[in-house]
Amino acid sequence: MESTGKVKKGAAGRRGGGPKKKPVSRSVKAGLQFPVGRIGRFLKKGRYAQRVGSGAPVYLAAVLEYLAAEVLELAGNAARDNKKNRIIPRHLLLAVRNDEELGKLLAGVTIAHGGVLPNINPILLPKKTGGEKAPKSPSKATKSPKKA
Repeated sequence: MESTGKVKKGAAGRRGGGPKKKPVSRSVKAGLQFPVGRIGRFLKKGRYAQRVGSGAPVYLAAVLEYLAAEVLELAGNAARDNKKNRIIPRHLLLAVRNDEELGKLLAGVTIAHGGVLPNINPILLPKKTGGEKAPKSPSKATKSPKKA
């Protein structure tokens, strides 16, 4: 057996010779919950551009995570207002449509099983009947004789 001067590849071949470092995902490095690697893969596969920079998936993941957190917080508040513990599509719709900016962003979006915002046109509401009798026309209220 001849021993050649070649260095074996792998853990033994590293200069430091210490234990192998545990891989850290780009999501963890960026402090995000959304998957930076997967979003980067989708950006490349989708052929949105010939080349994709290294910061693009990080930025996009951060934006998507922010939007998701915003919608979920508002939907959770809507669920709590309706005395429910679980968010359903109705709560998502109420959250989105009651928020001005999210409503503008998702203006053309239909949420399945979301329903509509509760709204009754004021014309359709019954007339308010008060205890006091108000005169129907201002000319009868003054009781002044008309000049001919």
